[in-house]
This record gives sequence, C-alpha cells and structure tokens, in this order.
Amino acid sequence: MVRIMVVDDHAVVRSGMVMLLGGKNGMEIVGEAADGDEAIRLAETIKPDVVLMDISMPSGKDGLTATTELKKRLPDTAVLILTMHDDEAYLFRAIQAGASGYLLKSASHEELISAIRSVAEGNAYLHPTATKRLMSDYLDKLKRGDYGDTYELLSDREKEIMAKVAQGFSNKEIADQLIISVKTVESHKSNLMDKLGLKTKPDLVKLAMKKGLLNYD
Repeated sequence: MVRIMVVDDHAVVRSGMVMLLGGKNGMEIVGEAADGDEAIRLAETIKPDVVLMDISMPSGKDGLTATTELKKRLPDTAVLILTMHDDEAYLFRAIQAGASGYLLKSASHEELISAIRSVAEGNAYLHPTATKRLMSDYLDKLKRGDYGDTYELLSDREKEIMAKVAQGFSNKEIADQLIISVKTVESHKSNLMDKLGLKTKPDLVKLAMKKGLLNYD
C-alpha cells in the first residue's frame, strides 16, 4: 500500500484526491495539508511514502521551498509536484528542490496513478511535455552553475516584500503597510531568500537594484 499525503491550498482539490485515490489502486491517503509549513510538520509525524505537492500556495511556504525542506528531513519520502505550471523554469526548480516527479493537474487519472507508483518505487516521473531536450538543457545549466533567473519564480507578494526589505523597511513597517502579520512577512522573506539562493540582506539589495526595485515613490 502506497501511503500518500496531499498538499494543496484548495480543499476541493484535496477532497478530489481522497475520492480518487483513497483505498484504491493499492493507495491510501494518510494526510492532508494546506500549505508548506503544515506539510513539513505533518510529514515528519506520519512519514508518507509519497507527497503530492502543489507549487503555488499563498500562505506559509510554497511547494518548492517545502520540498527542499521536506527532503532534508525525510530523504526517503518521494515528492511528486502536481501543478498547473507547464513551465520549464518551475520544472528545473522542482528537480533542484529534490522532487522525484513533475505532473500537470490537467493529467488524466491514469497518468496520476502511474506517476505515483513510479516515484513510490524510487523512479523519476516527468509529464510528457518535459522532453529530453529540457533535461539536457538542465544538465548543461548545472555544469555552468546557471539556474536561470529565479526572480521570476517569486510570487507578486514576495516581489513586493523584497522591494520593501531592500528599501530599508522593518518587518513591522512592512506588515503595517501590507496589512499582514509580522510572522507572514518573515515567512515570505525566508521563502524568497531560499528561491533566490541569497544568504544576506546586502545580496538581496544588490539584486533589487538590478531589478529596478529601489523606487521610493
């Protein structure tokens, strides 16, 4: 029996996965999470065989950041990215994060089941449009140390917070301006730093300057 955890911010999607996979095809849904932070906490407790991970989740850690953290803590758990993003950059970032597979939400039920079985057995699974050429390009980029412009993978909110951090606003000031909690600001900052591969605030400021974000108007 393949033990599966579903991570998606849409309750309807999670319910659909439970109806589709629960107790069928040798598969069992053992947990559900609505964001990356919840997914990491729950996965450490239930230790699923496979995690179906969405990428875009507005609260907490996004799917790519959560995948990186989850694989550090549970290296034997396979992560299958299940997303609507048919984008080369997201595919490459998912592989970087340690995902075993990448599948579009538009895939058929049969393909989803096949993908889950594949990653559960320790294999990789990519959706059909992820061609051999893309993998070749990715390996070339790895050799060159070039992962493309990961700034484009930031959400609009993360870009907004990045700009304000670079402009010198404190977490409290950013929270007040955007009408969100300080904890949410800190979470977004951590996520965007991970996505960009940045370690320090000066590095963030340098990138913000290159992107033309230091506009104080």
